[in-house]
Amino acid sequence: MADTVLTEFGDGVAVITINRPEARNAIDRATAEGIAAAVDELESRSDLVIGILTGAGGTFCSGMDLKAFVRGENPMIRGRGFGGLVERPPTKPLIAAVEGWALAGGFELALSADLIVASRAAKFGIPEVKRGLVAAAGGLLRLPKTLPYQLAMQIALTGEPLSAEDAHRHGLVNIVSEPGAALTDARELAAQIAGNAPLAVRATKQIVAGAVRWTDAEGFAAQGAAVAEVLASQDAQEGARAFAEKRAPRWQGR
Repeated sequence: MADTVLTEFGDGVAVITINRPEARNAIDRATAEGIAAAVDELESRSDLVIGILTGAGGTFCSGMDLKAFVRGENPMIRGRGFGGLVERPPTKPLIAAVEGWALAGGFELALSADLIVASRAAKFGIPEVKRGLVAAAGGLLRLPKTLPYQLAMQIALTGEPLSAEDAHRHGLVNIVSEPGAALTDARELAAQIAGNAPLAVRATKQIVAGAVRWTDAEGFAAQGAAVAEVLASQDAQEGARAFAEKRAPRWQGR
């Protein structure tokens, strides 16, 4: 694991921190590889239910490290895209905890998450058009699925930033935190989710994520296998028993 990416695991939650505050957490090759490795660990460990992605030093991520790019580094990971994440987010839920700027590829990393907790002082933007570029790490694809079409188009074409308050008002941000408290609030949200049955959480995320592109008929067909696995699990039996016995369930993830 690169020291530009820090990880913390416990109580069902993986916290992944981009740790390049001197570069406003811009993504170079080592950092992209570190994020990919951290996501792999989140995916592979049965004791982890959910992940949090955040940035050190008061900035979420300022996008691609242009100096590293000029040196010939590529922050795209084959099959995963920018930052080792945008084209293949984890099957488990992911929260972006945003302080300061989530800019360009940094905004696109946040959009790869399922939930966003942002400081009141946070700002989101894809300014690529101002630099003769295109926001090709998922921003142009995901923004219109989250924001009203005209607002998504305005952000994309002007390159101007969106405040956390406006992002929350339009449904892009789940929780607005006081400055410095985004990670704390993200941990609280993650703890709520991590207390639920792991198989059910994963299946539920996949169905909700797929629903934005499925017709109803496609959705019912696609969710069948995921739901069948959950219903056949020991956790489904445990949930029913715990409810009947008026006690907290003891999930096993199987």
